[in-house]
Amino acid sequence: MHIERIDHLVLNVHDLDATIRFYREVLGMRPLHAGDGRHALAFGTQQLKLYPVGAPATPHAAHPTRGSANLCFVSTTPIKEIVNQLERFGIAIEAGPVSRAGALGPVESVYFRDPDGNLIEVSNYPD
Repeated sequence: MHIERIDHLVLNVHDLDATIRFYREVLGMRPLHAGDGRHALAFGTQQLKLYPVGAPATPHAAHPTRGSANLCFVSTTPIKEIVNQLERFGIAIEAGPVSRAGALGPVESVYFRDPDGNLIEVSNYPD
């Protein structure tokens, strides 16, 4: 088997509207609505599928829990601008900017939380 890339990840969420608003307004993701009432957020060629806690689609993780994810997104927006935007939205920065190791090498990252308590890392690769 050869795995090429991640297509989507699932987030278990408490408040679907708050989650969609956060990812749309703060991170610029595009909300998607499936015909069967399911919701997702698109960015690049990937998606975050959103499952309400207590009513996850099947099949699902053994213990679907909100706030258990740790996600890293790569951005071309400079970290200084990302920090300024987070401050404008009143979002507390937990760490950063800090140097970290990304999948393709060194990155500069900033960490914060989404409405469900998931840890979000936004990173820049050097030019």
